[in-house]
Amino acid sequence: MLTEIIISGFGGQGALFAGKCLAYGAMMKDVEISWLPSYGPEMRGGTANCSVCLSDEPIGSPLVTEPDILIAMNDPSVEKFINSVKSGGKVFVDSSLASTEIARKDIEVYRLPASQLAEEKKLGGMGNIVLLGKVIRECGKMLFGIDGKTLLDAFAKIIPAKRAALIEKNVAALILGEKY
Repeated sequence: MLTEIIISGFGGQGALFAGKCLAYGAMMKDVEISWLPSYGPEMRGGTANCSVCLSDEPIGSPLVTEPDILIAMNDPSVEKFINSVKSGGKVFVDSSLASTEIARKDIEVYRLPASQLAEEKKLGGMGNIVLLGKVIRECGKMLFGIDGKTLLDAFAKIIPAKRAALIEKNVAALILGEKY
């Protein structure tokens, strides 16, 4: 089984960090993983994105052209990637920053005001992790057993000791998304 994911937003929204969290979670579950970030001028206001592949066998290419899961944190991300999502795929949209109408009927679309929810709980800038919590809740088997607990452990590995106070905020944001 192979699950391909694209996480996209504008530079600074944490699309690459969210992908890195999934990658570390996969490593902790002994799942084959690839994480391919997109750097460049996108990080200065355009769409920054990363591709994440999870598999139970070696991955042939880290490039994702038809994702099973799309996490879109703004309108340009929805517009850029919505038509590439596989039929039957799942799309998670931060509705507080993206209002693009999605006409496709062959995919499941989850809209949640992730950035707004994060702001209301004093977790500014963690809409990416709120969305990740919703993905964990809705995608189960597609994620090879990566759950909230796995990501909590991943936060401890990814977040440097000098920023350890952010672990608690990430945990709160993840739980917020799981419960939405």
